[in-house]
Amino acid sequence: MVFLKYILTALIAYLLGSISVGMITSKLMGGPNLRDVGSGNTGATNALRALGKKGGAIVFVGDILKALIASIIGNILCGFEGMLIAAAFVIVGHIWPVFFQFKGGKGVSCVCGAIFLAYNPEAVLAYIITLTIIGVTKYVSLGSISLVAIFAILVTIREITTGMTHWIGIPWAFIIAALVIWRHHENIKRLLNGTERKLGEKKQ
Repeated sequence: MVFLKYILTALIAYLLGSISVGMITSKLMGGPNLRDVGSGNTGATNALRALGKKGGAIVFVGDILKALIASIIGNILCGFEGMLIAAAFVIVGHIWPVFFQFKGGKGVSCVCGAIFLAYNPEAVLAYIITLTIIGVTKYVSLGSISLVAIFAILVTIREITTGMTHWIGIPWAFIIAALVIWRHHENIKRLLNGTERKLGEKKQ
């Protein structure tokens, strides 16, 4: 029975994640197919560049909300472990949405919502550091990579210092970090060779 609840949690979260806020918002605003412009991703950063600040903000908030909703459902169905399962699968759904030919975003906006309820203090600190990095460097990708890496480290520190109350949180945090960093592999290459676009910079 418990196993079936876990399966149900994962399925609901994946389907919620598969709702592409970026694609829907762009269509309603009369914008382009986000998969055909810019980075080809359906997340908030590409939406910002294709639809402007309003469109980008709508997509960002929408992706956060679907992750929060999934986490709440997971918590109701299966407690803390259910919340982590839901948080992971809503991100997977966002990256590989079943409703949109499995072509989605990089998962960062979803991560922002998914980590908030499970590890609130660590998430808030990671947000602050990430915003600082983006503000100083103007590289959204660098901030995104930093967000998941810093969060995973903070979760590890918390679990070790509190007696491993929720030890499963450590592998969970590192799996999410690995997934998001892997999705940014092209950005990492551009960061290393100095060709990554900065926030607000026009494509050459």
